Amino acid sequence: MKKDYCKRKDKKMRYDLIVIGGGPAGISSSIYAASRGVKVLVLEKEQVGGIIGKVSTVTHYSALMEKETGSTFAKRLETQALNAGVHIQYETVMQVCLYGTEKKVVTDQNTYESAAVILANGSSPKNLNIPGEKQLLGKGMGLKALKDGNLYEGRNIYVVGGGDGALKEALYLAGFARKLTVIHFENKLGAIYEFTKKLELLENAEVKLEKNLTAVFGKDRVEALELTDVVTGEKERIEDPGCGIFTYIGTTPNTELYKELDLVDHYIPANEKMETKIAGVYAAGDIREKQIRQVATAVSDGAIAGINSAAYILSHGN
Repeated sequence: MKKDYCKRKDKKMRYDLIVIGGGPAGISSSIYAASRGVKVLVLEKEQVGGIIGKVSTVTHYSALMEKETGSTFAKRLETQALNAGVHIQYETVMQVCLYGTEKKVVTDQNTYESAAVILANGSSPKNLNIPGEKQLLGKGMGLKALKDGNLYEGRNIYVVGGGDGALKEALYLAGFARKLTVIHFENKLGAIYEFTKKLELLENAEVKLEKNLTAVFGKDRVEALELTDVVTGEKERIEDPGCGIFTYIGTTPNTELYKELDLVDHYIPANEKMETKIAGVYAAGDIREKQIRQVATAVSDGAIAGINSAAYILSHGN
């Protein structure tokens, strides 16, 4: 039987607004709400910035710093929020109770109550779920470009994925790789022109289309990998001891705690004010059902959610 954390009897700490998630959407919403005199708490599981905080470079967002990395962008987000008077706690949310005038959020450390909640805890990278992936995680498999790229300098590097995120990281990794190989299951790359053109100009890059990475082999490091042709089913084993494999095959929204919101393909429906079907509950960023998921749209969602949640709180006398 699933444990009901909301019935826990520990001391409850109260804020006007609780924001779950410290990515661009969550931080944006917290800053806008705090500017309106609302006492705001941001609950973040790992680090401010979310997924964007772990990427090698941040692109296309207006007014970026020169050579902006995910970590520098995330640090500026955190500093701005703290300067705005936002409280940030690094805790894991275990359960939320969203109905009623008092919302409750229970973490692995504390219990919080508030008049309104903004759900902005984004998404998590997908795994391939192939043989050898779990055993070799961090040992040449499932790596992150910004954190691990330099560790594979002079070695062969493989990037799995053909979208914008995959190619942006591939372009960064090419600076370390002896040879860079992009593996994509479709018959053409799905990234924007800017990234595909830059990849074409690299002398040490190769693209393998209509291929899936279906297995990795090794004990203390990746020794070999298996590619499967999606058309013929033919398998190819590549012996490459000590190589690095970076996977960027999409994300899954972190909505497992929000089943009461009638999810659409695992995303949270919300209107143009970022309101969900529950009064006082808002959704912003990649977690929300929408067309475009970029830093710019996350920040926009956050601003709208922060402004409207503050108005809701102030109108209800909190």
